[in-house]
Parts: sequence; C-alpha cells; structure tokens
Amino acid sequence: MKINLKEILKLAISIIVCQLAGVIGSIFTTPAISTWYATLTKPSFTPPNWVFAPAWTSLYLLMGVSAFLVWRKRIENPRVNLALRFFIIQLVLNSLWSVLFFGLGSPLLGFIEIMLLWLFIVLTIVYFFRVSIIAGVLLLPYIFWVSFALVLNFSLWRLNP
Repeated sequence: MKINLKEILKLAISIIVCQLAGVIGSIFTTPAISTWYATLTKPSFTPPNWVFAPAWTSLYLLMGVSAFLVWRKRIENPRVNLALRFFIIQLVLNSLWSVLFFGLGSPLLGFIEIMLLWLFIVLTIVYFFRVSIIAGVLLLPYIFWVSFALVLNFSLWRLNP
C-alpha cells in the first residue's frame, strides 16, 4: 500500500482547521465558565461542564475527517466546492456562537446565531452526503449535539432574561 503524502497533508489540514475553530471558541468560553456562566440559572438537563471539552474535541475531529473525505473528491465532483463553502460557513458560525454567547454574555444572541448555525450544518450534511455518504454520516453526531445545544441555549435564554 502506497502512502500518499498529499492525502495525509489534506487530512491533517482538515483536522487542524476544525480544531482551531474550537480553540477560537474556547478563548471566549473558558474565562466565562467560572464567572458569568456560573451565575446563570440552568435547566435540569444541563450537562456538567467537563463534558463539553471532550465532546467538542471529538466533534471537531469528525468534522475534519468528514471535510477531508469531501475535499479529496474535488477534482471528480463539481458539487464539492459548494459543499465545502457550506462547511466553511458553518465552521465560522460555530466559533461565532462562543463569541456571542460566552464572550458577550448573551444567550439571546447565541440562540439566534445557533439557529443559523443549525441550518448551515444541515445544508453541509445534505451536500456532503451527495459527495460521500461516509462524510455525511460523520457529521450526524455534530447535528445531534448542536440540536441539543440549541434547546439548551433556548432554555438558558428563557431562564435568564
């Protein structure tokens, strides 16, 4: 079996870019966890704080592999460019949510933004499925988690007007 260094580089770039989105989000999230976020009234289904870092790290890894599987088919499939555009938009929106929710301390802005994020994740999944079934499947845990986060965000907004 021949190792293709170009493919390995694409995989590494895909994973690193996704993990960097998480790092950007954590810059705004981490300081707020023990201060502003700790003061919020939370719904009973709020996971413990320690769950979020491993969950997001895993999701960013799956996102990176998924993006790689689509990116590597760029030459043979004209749908790849649009699929990757949706992916990049949702990745930017993913980081922006942390800025709005934690950085600005605004559950309302976070809720509005996470609805838009959810929409772009769905679009990304639809277009990824058209290019690679495995790439689409790898994003399903992400949409499930963001769906849960959307409900949690809504509840936090309602409990903390």
